[in-house]
Amino acid sequence: MEENKEKRTPEAEPVKPEAAQPEPEKQEPAQPEPEKTVSGQEEPAAETAPKKKKKKPNEWEEKYNAEHDQYLRLYAEYDNFRKRTAREKDRLVGDGVTRAVGVILPAIDNLERAIASAGEEESSFKSGVEMILQQMLEALNKISVTPIGAAGETFDPNRHEAIMHIEDPERGENEIVEVFQRGYVYKEENVIRPAVVKTAN
Repeated sequence: MEENKEKRTPEAEPVKPEAAQPEPEKQEPAQPEPEKTVSGQEEPAAETAPKKKKKKPNEWEEKYNAEHDQYLRLYAEYDNFRKRTAREKDRLVGDGVTRAVGVILPAIDNLERAIASAGEEESSFKSGVEMILQQMLEALNKISVTPIGAAGETFDPNRHEAIMHIEDPERGENEIVEVFQRGYVYKEENVIRPAVVKTAN
């Protein structure tokens, strides 16, 4: 009888773990060395400034700027128109005053002649005429009309009209000696009537 021989499988040899290999070291990227100047000092790395984003035009802002510019132009035109109108108005008023005063000046001249012919004697008639003359001169002064031409003033061809001339060493050059008829001006600029005078030297 055959003896059953037990078949024995050869035992597997234990696998030896492989020795752990060391991981390769990671090399950091080489940084460029800073450049050196002539003096030997290292130059700092140039900093790049952040780029600013262009602001997109705002529709309402553009509309406001356009209307504001239009307003300034309109205001300048109106201001020029106002000044031009004021000058034109003053000129028209001055022309009207000049014509009106020119009409009544002969009456004022007659009052002055009446006072001069009355002499130095005081009378009620003379006092009444002087009061009327004073009231008329005050009325003219309220509308910026003043008399010009007085003895002792210097002759001005723009404001005076000389009809006589004398030589007098005691008088100054172009001095007004006598006034035959007083003149009048409006706002010290517009001559309504020049004064008729006699000058010396």
